[in-house]
This record gives sequence, C-alpha cells and structure tokens, in this order.
Amino acid sequence: MPNPIFADLPTTIFETMSGLARESGAINLGQGFPDDPGPEAIRCKAAEAVLDGYNQYPPMAGLPELRQAVAGHYRRHQGLELDWKGEVTITSGATEALAASLLALVQPGDEVVLFQPLYDSYLPIIRLAGGVPRLASLQPPHWRIDRAMLDAVFTPRTRLVVLNSPLNPAAVVFPEADLALLAEFCVAHDALAVCDEVWEQVVFAGMRERTVKIGSAGKMFGLTGWKVGFVCAAPALTAVIAKAHQFLTFTTPPNLQAAVAWGLENSADWFSAMPADLGRSRDRLSDGLTREGFHVLPSQGTYFLNIDLPASGIAEDDRSFCFRAVKEHGVASIPVSAFYEQQAVTSVARLCFSKLDATLDEGVRRLARARETTPRA
Repeated sequence: MPNPIFADLPTTIFETMSGLARESGAINLGQGFPDDPGPEAIRCKAAEAVLDGYNQYPPMAGLPELRQAVAGHYRRHQGLELDWKGEVTITSGATEALAASLLALVQPGDEVVLFQPLYDSYLPIIRLAGGVPRLASLQPPHWRIDRAMLDAVFTPRTRLVVLNSPLNPAAVVFPEADLALLAEFCVAHDALAVCDEVWEQVVFAGMRERTVKIGSAGKMFGLTGWKVGFVCAAPALTAVIAKAHQFLTFTTPPNLQAAVAWGLENSADWFSAMPADLGRSRDRLSDGLTREGFHVLPSQGTYFLNIDLPASGIAEDDRSFCFRAVKEHGVASIPVSAFYEQQAVTSVARLCFSKLDATLDEGVRRLARARETTPRA
C-alpha cells in the first residue's frame, strides 16, 4: 500500500496553475521563475565544466571550491564566519536541503513550529519523519510574529522551528524584533531553527549552535532549474544532516557546482544589479496594478507581490478569482490560501514579477479585465 502521507497529497497549486497556463497559452505570473536565462558567464562556466571538467561523483558534501565559495559569500554579505569543512554541505536545491535537515533532526513525536503561509514541502517531510506540526497563522497585511502566537504553539515537546525569511508567498522580511522574539522562544525551549533560504543579516546570541541556514544558488542567480543548494550549520548539526543528504541525492552535478563556485566569487556586479532590477520589475507591476484599481500589499523580498482582493473591490475568494483569471482571461496567479493547512487566508492572490516588462504589462491588462468582470465587494 502506498504511504498515505504522499498518496493523499493533492497536485500542487504551482503544477496546476502552470499546467493551465501552458494549455491555454496564458501569461504565467504564478510560478516563481524569471524570464531571463540567468548570468551568461556562469552558464558558460557550467558548459565548460561539462566538456572539460570532471563528470564523475564529486564529494558527497560538495566540491571543496564551492563550499569555500559559500563560506566566503556569507562572510562578505552577511558577516557570518563559517568553517567550510565542517559547516557547509552542498545539496540538490533548497528543497533537498530542507528534506535532509528535517529528516536528520526530527524524531517521532517531536513538535515542529511552522508559520503559515508556508512552502508546501514542509508538512509531508515533517510527517514522514514522525514529527507533529504546530501551525501559527500569520495575517495580512503585515504578517507579523507576536508573543501570543508563539505561546500558543510552543510546548515542552517543541524540538524545531522552520522559518522562511523573506517569506514566500507574503513577500515580507521579518523585522529584527520578530526574529529576536522567536530566538528567545527557541533558546527557552532548547529548540533548533531551520531557516529556509536566508535569515538575512541576523545571528542572535544563543542561536549560533542551534541554527541551520539554507541557501539556494537557483534564487541567487535566477537559475531555478539548476537545483544547487547550501546547508550551513554548526559541525554537530552538519554531520547528521550530511548523513541524511547522502541517502537522498548523495551529490549534485559537479559542473553546476563548479559554475556556482565561480559565480559566488566573481559576481559582485550581479549581486548589486539583480536586486535593483527586480525592484524595478516589482514597482512596474505594482504601479500598473494600482492604476487599474488593485490594492497591492508591500513586497520587501522574494520574486512576489500580493493583491488584497476585497480591498480591490473583488468579492470572490482567492481560488475562485485565480482560476477564473487563468481560464477566462489568460493570466495565471497563485491563491495564497494554498499555503495554509488550517485557518487559511482566502483574500490574497500572489503574483510573480521576475518577468519581462512586456509580460508584466500584458499581465496587468488581463488582470484588469478579470477584475472588471468579477462580483464586487
């Protein structure tokens, strides 16, 4: 018999919406991937490494040059001092890094605190490990963490916290006060923190030895199909996470590792220009939607921004609006309720802005038509 944890999972909203977009020729502002092919110099390095480099098994923990480059990158950009030998592991993307971390650190009966809206891989992997999810629900428009929320989900059985910041899909960067509050609870309950992708610029006292930091070259360089991730943690945590990693994917393609290593060491211009370019795309989409009568929530990070449907005069829930928009008006988006398992927010739709200007402009026109034909709040 199949494992019910996976057998009972529905098709993800990303696959559903992208499938509808492909079938109908709709503009895809749903799934988070750029129109741009990514930095040419890094892609060339990957091609060179396939033709002229080593194509057999690389070390399980990752190429030394990439592990050194990851440590160097986080030292330069976030002031973190990482021992590349004992604290950095290379994985096949951030999702595999998450799976390895959760399988390595969660034991049957352990409670795991998570924040909704959340990435869809968290819950099945935690349950596969025998963990018990404890869900806190963040609310728009500010998506803040508060003490009452943490008091409700932390218990003596809390083993681990999963935090995603910047938070997808809310596009919020948690302020330092929220992170300090969460760190206080982690220390008080002797809980570990798995930080999905980035816990930008913050390392709290008492948290260094209990934090797992996960990064993604795919998001850093806009190369989402490459699936090269990083796990950074104290040596004792790294050792056990690496053991889980070795039985998931074991290694990641060496040519991609070599290219990412080169990119981390030689892409200062990219790391300066990329956020600025994405910021312009965000503003273009936000301004266009605002002109058409949409109420746009603030976007502080990620590839995404959100529209508040009731404040935009739309009486439909998010799923109804998003499915009608893709089927009838040719533009795909994501209902934020898909990121909740319980007490879902049903009033917010997520849009991806890492697209060409023409794509964003046409997306705005089609969304405006969808708004014009909706029942009014």
